[in-house]
Order: sequence, then structure tokens, then C-alpha cells
Amino acid sequence: PMRSCLYCLPEAMKAFEKTHPDVTVMPHFFPFSDFSSFLKGEEDLIFAMAGDAKGIPDVHSYPLFDSRIYLITKKDDPLAGKDIVRPEDLRGRTLMVGGGSPPPLRRVQKRMIEEVGVDFFTSHDHETTLTNVAAGRGVCLAPGFLDDHNGEFAWTLFDCEERIPCVLLSHADGGSRDAEDFAETILSVYAAHPDFAV
Repeated sequence: PMRSCLYCLPEAMKAFEKTHPDVTVMPHFFPFSDFSSFLKGEEDLIFAMAGDAKGIPDVHSYPLFDSRIYLITKKDDPLAGKDIVRPEDLRGRTLMVGGGSPPPLRRVQKRMIEEVGVDFFTSHDHETTLTNVAAGRGVCLAPGFLDDHNGEFAWTLFDCEERIPCVLLSHADGGSRDAEDFAETILSVYAAHPDFAV
């Protein structure tokens, strides 16, 4: 799922190459919240959920987008045909939840369990969750930035106020001018797609 977090990254790379033909952008993918390589200075920029970035010293944060929450179902699920899924639509359904969910998503999951009364079980990780959705074992709420847009599942907007702010981090000491330029390029690409579903 790490690649889908910056779904517009290839577009940003192409745009950056036009203005910086002598600079190579080399993406590396790490598990969420693994900042070790970045903190050692081995990476110039890193994607992060804003909540995970709190408390990291000596960084500059570029607000990127606020990810909304979506319901993941099989494409033939009755809820897949809706424009938006409301909490009461989950009554009688089984929801997969995970310990790695960011706090805003955990709040929504908790409300569904306590107020709507959905059945639930814990899923180890996103790949396991998708496998369980494909097997018809349940549905899942997830941040939109995990959607790889491959059409295998239905991702339907979920009716809740919670958002998951996402940022790019750079080194506060300024790092390289090229890294700052690339961060600005990514921001401009996302700004050009205001309706992009994240």
C-alpha cells in the first residue's frame, strides 16, 4: 500500500524532470512510521501521516492532503452501488479493524462497534484485510490514500467527519534545494487535482 499513498508521484516525477533534468528522483518505500532512514539523512523527503510526524525533531512539514475514510467492499456488494455509505448501512455487517489504524480511523471503528453494533474482528495488516474482503468475510474502513485504483474492490466514501492529514517531511536544516523544489512540485501536482479521491 505504500506506493498508493503518493498516487500522483509519477506525475510529479515527470514534471520535475522537465525543470531539473540533471536530478534523479529515486523513490524508496518503507513501512508506515519507519523514519529511521530519513532521520539518518539517507532520504531527503518522506511521506507521513501528520499524527506520526509529531515529535520528530528538526523537520519541515509540507501539508499534502487530508485523506478521507472509505468503505472497502467487493464490487458486487450492495453497498458498492452507493455514492456514500452511512454508519447505519453497516448494521448487520462484519467490520475488520486493525491495531495499525491511525487514531481518526480508530475513532470511527469504535463508533461503529459501540453505537451501530457491527460485528468485528482484527485483521493483521492491509493485505490480509483485502484478502478477507475478497473472501467475503467482511468489509473494512480505510484511508483513501491506500486505494491503489486498480479496480479490484469498491472504495465508497464513508459518511464521517474524521480526516487523516498527510504531509511530506524534509530536513529543517534546509536539506538540498532540489529536495525543496521536488516537494513544491508534488504539492502543485496535488493542488491541480482537488477532486482526487484520497
